[in-house]
Amino acid sequence: MIDARARAELRGAIVATLLTVALSGCSKKEETTGETQPSRITTASNVHPEIWPQVSLPALDDTAIEPRLNELLSSLSVEEKVGQIIQADVGSVTAEDVRRYRLGSVLNGGNSAPGGDDLAPARVWLAAADAFYEASMDTSDGKHAIPIMWGVDAVHGHNNIIGATLFPHNVALGATRNADLMRKIGVITATELRVTGQEWTFAPTIAVAQDVRWGRAYESYSENPTLVREYAHAIVLGLQGDPGKPDFLRGNHVIATAKHFLADGGTFEGRDQGDARITEEQLRDLHAPGYVAAISAGVQVVMASFSSWQGKKIHGHHGLLTDVLKTRMGFDGFVVGDWNAHGQVEGCSNVSCPAAINAGLDMFMAPDSWKPLYDNTLAQVRSGEIPMARLDDAVRRILRVKLRAGLFEAGKPSNRVPGGKFELLGSPEHRAVARQAVRESLVLLKNANKVLPLKPNMKVLVAGDGADNLPKQNGGWTLTWQGTGITNKHFPKAESIFAGIRSAVNAGGGSATLSVDGKYTRKPDVAVVVFGEDPYAEFQGDISTLEYKPGNKSDLELLKKLRADQIPVVAVFLSGRPLWTNPELNASDAFVAAWLPGSEGGGIADVLFTKRDGSVNHDFKGKLPFAWPRTPLKFNSEGAPEAPLFDNGFGLTYQDTADLPQLSEAVPAAPAGQTSTHSYFAAGRPSNGWQLAIGAGDAARTALPGAVGNSAGDVLKVSAVDRAAQEDARLAQWSGSGPATLALQGDAPIDLQREANGQLSVTFDYRIDAPPTAKVTLGIECGPGCRGDLPIEAQLKQAPAGEWRQLKMPLHCFQSKGADLRNVTAPFLLTTAGKLELGIANVRLESGLNDATGCQ
Repeated sequence: MIDARARAELRGAIVATLLTVALSGCSKKEETTGETQPSRITTASNVHPEIWPQVSLPALDDTAIEPRLNELLSSLSVEEKVGQIIQADVGSVTAEDVRRYRLGSVLNGGNSAPGGDDLAPARVWLAAADAFYEASMDTSDGKHAIPIMWGVDAVHGHNNIIGATLFPHNVALGATRNADLMRKIGVITATELRVTGQEWTFAPTIAVAQDVRWGRAYESYSENPTLVREYAHAIVLGLQGDPGKPDFLRGNHVIATAKHFLADGGTFEGRDQGDARITEEQLRDLHAPGYVAAISAGVQVVMASFSSWQGKKIHGHHGLLTDVLKTRMGFDGFVVGDWNAHGQVEGCSNVSCPAAINAGLDMFMAPDSWKPLYDNTLAQVRSGEIPMARLDDAVRRILRVKLRAGLFEAGKPSNRVPGGKFELLGSPEHRAVARQAVRESLVLLKNANKVLPLKPNMKVLVAGDGADNLPKQNGGWTLTWQGTGITNKHFPKAESIFAGIRSAVNAGGGSATLSVDGKYTRKPDVAVVVFGEDPYAEFQGDISTLEYKPGNKSDLELLKKLRADQIPVVAVFLSGRPLWTNPELNASDAFVAAWLPGSEGGGIADVLFTKRDGSVNHDFKGKLPFAWPRTPLKFNSEGAPEAPLFDNGFGLTYQDTADLPQLSEAVPAAPAGQTSTHSYFAAGRPSNGWQLAIGAGDAARTALPGAVGNSAGDVLKVSAVDRAAQEDARLAQWSGSGPATLALQGDAPIDLQREANGQLSVTFDYRIDAPPTAKVTLGIECGPGCRGDLPIEAQLKQAPAGEWRQLKMPLHCFQSKGADLRNVTAPFLLTTAGKLELGIANVRLESGLNDATGCQ
């Protein structure tokens, strides 16, 4: 853990580096010519390998491998070599494609699976693994037999498979401070992967998140590089086994991937796929220690990051991929790309990117672009644009890993140990370790009057939408990419938080009642309220503020209602990151950060409730892996003027007596100039950088101070109405006397192209007071004469009057209608010439699609 002194020392080191930058000034040449001279601390993305650590590699006996590797490499055709550096998604490739093109690898993305069924049973996965393997080993066409590898995002257990053990996400594991437990988790995950035939996981993520607005913050163990370094070493050993031992990469072990190299957790404003605007020393000292540990543990694959450093995409960064990672650190495995990330390199596209291979990428992850990429890469090798020596080096690295893993002799996946032993998926022994991880990850932030622990003979009300919600307690990367579109029935071996509480209370002579909305007929002794973030993954989870659900205070109202009834309230908060929850903390007697606990909700009851005799069953052990924010604008433990509410490493136990004073619930304005990119209207006001405006006909739109007012001729009127809180919504009334538009517009354009690629949707809550009498469009504006509009009157006409509902339209649909999403000046336009009375609240970008699939 980082205590106050250690945090101050780290901040001091960073400040000293930045001060050096500020005082360094310009050289004489810079003053006269404007040219930037090489420096470790300029804004150029050059690296200086000599300042990076050299890594002590594990002692691997490759004496039998290298001669075989040389012989195989010399006998391959250029076509076979190019095939080895291509990885295709199982949703876009067949076994026959693997046989024909001799592809080196396949993967399944977050929303792809054998036969196109995300929820396919384990036996289907194993059969598909056999088919791909047999195709890769078929020599009937005279080509060489080179076993394929199947890569999978097993990031909190074998999370693609129904019935598998699902561990808490990394943020929770960071709270355990238990590296030995990490190794056990690695062993279990590897074993369950082997059951269904996969031998390669895209894990661990060893990002050191510095701004938890990042949508992947829950994949980071901690903001502390020392803890990440310790965990990286342990989890790699668990997944791969001990280097040099006979079962290294074999048997129950798999090939691990350290990702995403480098500084994916250090991007500006926490934006996924963004830019790390930091010095080389910060890049090295904050973000590289986990890779040093992983390489020293023998990790065989490193995944390059989507992100950039000082404006240059990592996938095209020769200095980092080759000079630092391979040469200076001595990494002798291979570097794999991320999902079509090579297409973001300057001068590249998804189907052509020699720059990435020449920079040091060894395997393209080209899920749906693999075939034209294969053709173009083959042509580029033949022309010399990609040197043969570089291709040979990439193929050598890939084949070395396959030989080390014994894949040439292993046989088809169903014949390997423990292929097909489906009883190992979610076995009681494996789930027991996951339950231990849940217990040790819980962090107690408040325990007023020692309301905890609870006696199991009490009448317990269990409330909140997370109480009996297995998808919510598992979060993203669970069966589907975003962890959405699934229900409790898809978790046949899992236990919800309510089910765990009910089991503990029933065994103790009490009673537990589930009431999501908190209503009851018989007053309970205590209420346990389970609430928090809904599932998300990657940039769909990026947020602009750390305020918990701005504009939606339904959870807070539930806490307050129960407290007003003189019922002790225990809040169990589910989240992938620390969030500003001062109002919720104030409204609770006890507050537990439970993170995203996975399949074993019973681990929470283990800690909340005593044994039957009243003695403590399990005390709280968890310590915060990230500082907890004091305000919504406090993004991490560094770089803010005020101290965090709770420091990194904070966590109460049952022996602690300190109560939490009343906290400020004031929401400060966002810093000037900081435009909200994902939230446009919340809590009855436009988000930072936006204004509500109206206009009739062709007249220019007029901004509405206070977000209320009328257009010329009263064609459109906007007034305040209540939804979940006083005046937190707006009622827009079109008179029908001519066309008029309600808009959320900004002073400066924003780029939403990335969000469109990531399947985000324009989302808003609405209430029909009077249905439309004419066409209604929802639009996005992108400057003068540039916009895309979609008809929505059908959805509005079908909605019951007086009932709040939600409407979503995918960003890419607006793009198909002409919107330039790189230059969005108004992300929300509602236009009609007819009569319409419509309540509107919470306009934002969000994952998921509307009930009606496709674009209108």
